Amino acid sequence: MSDPQRLQLLRSINEAADAELLRSLRDHANDRMASKRSELPIDQFYTELNEAYDAMIRRAISLAEAHMARVGMGFPPVPYAYLLFGSGGRCEQTLSSDQDSGLVYEDEPDVEKAEANRNYFAKLSRQVVLVLERLGFPRCEGNVLSDNPAWSMSLSSWNKQLDEWFEHPAWESVRYLLIVADGRCVYGDSLLLDRMQDHFFANMGKHPIIIGRMLENTMRHKVLVGIFGQLLKERYGEDTGSIDMKYGAYIPMVNAIRLMAIQQEIRNTSTLERMKALQKAGVLSDEDARSYSEAFLLFLQLRLMTTEKQEMGMYANNGKLAVRTLTRDTIEQLKRGLRIGKRLQRRVFKQASVRLR
Repeated sequence: MSDPQRLQLLRSINEAADAELLRSLRDHANDRMASKRSELPIDQFYTELNEAYDAMIRRAISLAEAHMARVGMGFPPVPYAYLLFGSGGRCEQTLSSDQDSGLVYEDEPDVEKAEANRNYFAKLSRQVVLVLERLGFPRCEGNVLSDNPAWSMSLSSWNKQLDEWFEHPAWESVRYLLIVADGRCVYGDSLLLDRMQDHFFANMGKHPIIIGRMLENTMRHKVLVGIFGQLLKERYGEDTGSIDMKYGAYIPMVNAIRLMAIQQEIRNTSTLERMKALQKAGVLSDEDARSYSEAFLLFLQLRLMTTEKQEMGMYANNGKLAVRTLTRDTIEQLKRGLRIGKRLQRRVFKQASVRLR
C-alpha cells in the first residue's frame, strides 16, 4: 500500500473522534473512489473501497463502545464478533450499499449475567446501526441487522437457530442460511464466527436435503439474457430500456458460486476468492475459472455505472443500468458475460440435481 492519500484516509478514519467527522470522511472516500473509477483495475477498486468501508465500520463500532461506557453501560462484558453479511460480507460493497449485519457473543452460564449481556449487546448494536446510518449506510430492507434480536445472539443461541433453520428448511429459513454463509467478521473475536461456521457445515452433512432447498433459492434470480442472446430489459416505468445489473447479472453469479462453494465447504466469502478456491479444489477448470471471473469482473464494473444518488442523507442506487449509455463494444461484452453467467447457472442446477438423486 504505497498510495499516501489512501494511507492518510485510513489513518483519519481510524482516528475520527465522532460520527460527524466520520460522515465527512465517508463523503470524501466516496468522492475519491468515484474519481478513480476509470483509473484502477476493477478488482483493485473494490479492494480499496471495501478497505475504507471496513475501517469506517470498525471505527463506528469503537465509537459505539465508547458511547456505551459514557452512559454507564461499561465495556463489552464478554468477547464478541460484529459480522457483515451480503455484499459487505463478500467484500463487494458498492458506493451505495446498505447495512447487512449481525453479532455473536460468548456464552455466559449465569442466567442473570446472560440477560445483562443480551441487554448490553442489544443497546450496543442499536448504537452501531445508528452511527452507520449517520454515515449514509441505509438499513437493510429485509432487517438483517445487528439491532434485530434475530441477528444478535450468543453463540449457543446462534447454533440453536442454525439447527432450527436446517431442520425446518422453509424458503425464508434457507434464505437466512445462505445469508449466514456470506458472514465475515469485521470487528472483534473472529473465532466466534469460526465456531458458528463449524456448526453450519456440520449441519450441512446431517441434512443433505438442504442442497435441494438451497438450489431453489439460488435459481430464483435468472440471468437477463434471452434464448437468442438478446438483453432482457425493463419494459415499463422510469427504468424502461435499462437492465437490472444487480439482480439480472451480479446476484445470479454470486448465488451460483456460493452454492458451489458451500458444497465444497469453502469458507471464503468473496465471490472471486470462492472461484479461486473452487479452481484449486479441481471443481472448476482453469478455463472455466478464467471465463467466470472475467464475466463477474465485468458485472462489478457495470454495477458502478448505475445511477448513484442520495436520499435523505443515505447513499442509494436501484441497480438499473441504462443500456443506451453503453457503447456497442460494451453491450457485446455484456451479452457475452451474461451468456457465461447463464451457462454457470445451468451447470450449478445440473450438478446439484445429480447430487440429489
